[in-house]
Amino acid sequence: MNGVIPLWKPKGMTSHDCVSRIRQIFKTKKVGHTGTLDPDAEGVLPICVGKATKIASLLTLNNKEYEAEISLGQSTTTEDLAGEIVEKKNVDQSFTIDECESVLSGFQGWITQVPPMYSAIRVDGKRLYEYAREGIEVERPSRQVNIYEIKMLSDELTWYNDCDVRFNFKVACSSGTYIRTLCVDIGHKLGYPAHMSRLIRTQAGDFPIDQTVTFEELEQSKAESLISLADVLTLPSYTISPDEEYRFRHGQVLELPEELEDVSTFKVITESNELIAVYQHHPSKVGKMKPYKVF
Repeated sequence: MNGVIPLWKPKGMTSHDCVSRIRQIFKTKKVGHTGTLDPDAEGVLPICVGKATKIASLLTLNNKEYEAEISLGQSTTTEDLAGEIVEKKNVDQSFTIDECESVLSGFQGWITQVPPMYSAIRVDGKRLYEYAREGIEVERPSRQVNIYEIKMLSDELTWYNDCDVRFNFKVACSSGTYIRTLCVDIGHKLGYPAHMSRLIRTQAGDFPIDQTVTFEELEQSKAESLISLADVLTLPSYTISPDEEYRFRHGQVLELPEELEDVSTFKVITESNELIAVYQHHPSKVGKMKPYKVF
């Protein structure tokens, strides 16, 4: 079986846990996810099965949408509820939701983030969370991410106590954005330590929340849950005849058709909508195209 499953990841499972369970359901080792969701988060997690694992890197780069809850008044080691509290500050009783909304709007556009210590990014060949577990603080490379939209969802603040004041917001962002870190940075702008207290990924690329399937649904109708490789890739398509299949299946460098001169990367499909390859313009041979991935 080959295709992509728009999985609904439940709270309490790691992304790797989800991969392991799908390996059991589909009885194959060729399974991979397209963008980690923290154990306490839930939501859309596209899973690649079979030959679809070859396009996982393409799907990982897709934009994401989230609904998040931020808690003002406390910061934690992990920047979310799972960590230990490292700083506390009482929130002023006169603090309003309007102040929060004003600060939120300032985060739209390109921003700089420093990834959290508890993350899977590698520094000198070692993942940051490995350093963090050893109590070692290392310099983390900053990154540019794009916040396409950020919008307040709460009408008012929720006061649990003077150092736990929460509100909800929605964000659409580029791949690689840490919502935990975004919450911490929002809190900093508001003048308070903060952490992320809840997260739901509502969309990953072209997979919205209403197209997801649960593990229970997968167990009942696994084949029906798979979306084909040709349908999952939203790249421009180039349909080939049966006579052309051999050259594309073997990844030959070929003449670039005139209709694709303005398209840098495209999917090659058969007349029966089977994905054969992903091709791109040749970097050094004008008028030629070369394979990026062959299936």
